[in-house]
Amino acid sequence: MVGWDDIRTIALSLPEAEEEHGERPAFRVRGKLFAWRSRDRDGATLALRVDRDEKQMMLESRPDLYFQTPHYERYPGVLVHLDAIDLDELRERIEDAWMIQAPKSLTKDYLAGKSPSR
Repeated sequence: MVGWDDIRTIALSLPEAEEEHGERPAFRVRGKLFAWRSRDRDGATLALRVDRDEKQMMLESRPDLYFQTPHYERYPGVLVHLDAIDLDELRERIEDAWMIQAPKSLTKDYLAGKSPSR
């Protein structure tokens, strides 16, 4: 099972990611929220920003990993079953959430730095 230390490590490894301290952990890039701990009523689990067009597919194809509560029905975010997701999938989803919120130039530079040709 992954935990908040794993989430924090992954999120803060991304360029310009910052942790917001408070009642619930949250991660932002240039002020935009990409990953956070959901409210207790929503399971007190990880919530991630997702592409609106991919959200339903994620929920239907992997209900063992992703779910929503009524609070998230019209929002481009999903909740994550931390007891079911593996570290590689978690890393991919947090990175995707970051890329949705990061400025295009920052995303481009990040992807260029990740390319195998470098």
